[in-house]
Amino acid sequence: MRDRKRTFKHLTKNDRLRIERWLRRGLKPREIADRLRVHISTVYRELGRGQYERLNGATWEMETAYSPDIAEAKYQAHLREKGPELKIGKDHELARYIEETILEKDCSPAAVLGYALIQGRKFRTSVSVATIYSYIKKGVFLHITQEELPRHGKKKQGYKKVKTKKDQARASAGESIENRPEEVVERKVFGHWEMDTVYSRKSTTTKALLVLTERKTRQEIIVLIPNRKAETIVKALDALERKFGAVNFRKIFRSITVDNGSEFAAAEELERSAVNKTIPRTKVYFCHPYSSWERGSNENVNGMIRRKHPKGTDFSKVSAAEIARTEAWVNSYPRKILGYMSSEIMFRQCLRELGIAA
Repeated sequence: MRDRKRTFKHLTKNDRLRIERWLRRGLKPREIADRLRVHISTVYRELGRGQYERLNGATWEMETAYSPDIAEAKYQAHLREKGPELKIGKDHELARYIEETILEKDCSPAAVLGYALIQGRKFRTSVSVATIYSYIKKGVFLHITQEELPRHGKKKQGYKKVKTKKDQARASAGESIENRPEEVVERKVFGHWEMDTVYSRKSTTTKALLVLTERKTRQEIIVLIPNRKAETIVKALDALERKFGAVNFRKIFRSITVDNGSEFAAAEELERSAVNKTIPRTKVYFCHPYSSWERGSNENVNGMIRRKHPKGTDFSKVSAAEIARTEAWVNSYPRKILGYMSSEIMFRQCLRELGIAA
């Protein structure tokens, strides 16, 4: 999606006449969307709404064309059928806000209400998350369908990460998750993280993402790494330690929980400070084999990352700048579990409480 800001308006009869004129000039849907300053999906739906078959007088063959009159008639019929009987029918400001937020911010109906809450937006009509989903499914909105929703509006499926026998044996290389302090489990104390990798191929020699999730605030750190080798993961933590400073790193990263993948096999090196090798910088705990749910925060955010970088993504073709934008999007996303505050706001607040400049 382009960064250019678009106005989410319902197309007028004049807009439809302009679309017809531009199509005759050979403009593509993307160019029309840019000129109207609307989302491209709006143009595609409009073209479908005004589509009809006609005879080409030059070739004497049937062809598909667009009629602004047909599109306008269907639009007015849509308003008569959907508008008056629905709560949102007379609150066009709310309808536009829902459409704009879902399309521009790539978020769910729950997050839409979260954005409205933290922004202090007031509307004439109040709707629930379930109601928004219902409206989208029924086709009430002109600019959004289930295709624009996360997972296309389907419920989240369970995730299972397959481990080999070699992975199972590796659990003894580090401290078991069973020995984590209660404060880690309860998520009441800041500074306890989960760490995982996101990748597309089985090989450990291809580019991947190193993902760290702070358990209390759900703050994300996403790093593009050249491979998933154990020494690469250690170097990535070394870089983070230098970025935050050794003293601050120990305050921010009190513990890190990982699975038993080979990329996390160097437990001692992960724990040892790169600045002062005589002291530990963090404590690493290992999950039980076949237990990805023990890193629930990681798994949940990995699903968000996949919305921007679907399975099969070749990370060698993804830039660090793109990953930075994904990280910013995740951390600015309003979380229901945080009272619709974003992870970024919560994280900065915790840093200030530790006396660390946010």
